[in-house]
Amino acid sequence: MTSEAITVLGLGNLGRALAETFVRADRAVTVWNRSAGKAEGLAATVASTAADAVAASGLVVVAMLDHQAAQQVLAGVDVRGKALVNLTSGTPDDARELAGWAAANGAEYLHGAVYAVPQTIGTDASSIIYSGSAVVHERWQKSLAQLGKVTFLGGDAGRASGYDVAILSGMYGLLGGFLHAAALARANGIDVGELTPMLLSWLTDLQPALTTFAGEIDGGSYAGGESSLAMNQSGLATLIRAARAQGVPFAGLDAFKALVDRQVSEGRGEESLARAVESF
Repeated sequence: MTSEAITVLGLGNLGRALAETFVRADRAVTVWNRSAGKAEGLAATVASTAADAVAASGLVVVAMLDHQAAQQVLAGVDVRGKALVNLTSGTPDDARELAGWAAANGAEYLHGAVYAVPQTIGTDASSIIYSGSAVVHERWQKSLAQLGKVTFLGGDAGRASGYDVAILSGMYGLLGGFLHAAALARANGIDVGELTPMLLSWLTDLQPALTTFAGEIDGGSYAGGESSLAMNQSGLATLIRAARAQGVPFAGLDAFKALVDRQVSEGRGEESLARAVESF
């Protein structure tokens, strides 16, 4: 084992991209995957077992399909003295569980959430947030920076995943909204390509409102505001009725209106729409 050697466990789309990036940076890279064929054409040492792969390097980067797969691969492996960087998607509690396991087995643990598609790993378009071991972050920061922009969020191993699940929820909400907008457009004989620039322009104009809402939520003060719950309750009712009439109802709208309805029923109708967060 050399002090600067790096191991990558898992060679799916993300893992392969990670390994290729380290190889391009002239690092000594060892890889392991359940299907060894995934390493074909990769200029790295291919370990026959996960244990051998971990033994080969000081830094071990884990990129498995899910938390359970990461647990199964690491179980029984000697990780004493290793820096474990887990880029496997999971929940905050998943990350804290593995951090606890790592500590009990003599390893330092850093959890990461990747904001990049595999082909952009190692470029300016790649960003990864981390939380957990400050020791790993400091010791291996230059190596991690080869994968993309590094942001360290502190010592709670679950914090990066906390950001991640919130950001992904916002993303999927946006994608669901876009697909419903596309269905409404088609129902009215409008090309989605024609609609999209107008939608993007409107969403861009909404950015200041999100900043305002964030301040209201963090401050717990929803008085006043230009976008009241009552006004949006009415707007949502109209939109839901229109969508149903055109044969493209969307449960997401019904669920959102239910959050607003709850606040209005409690006499909060004149307060900011941001207060709907209290209905969760």
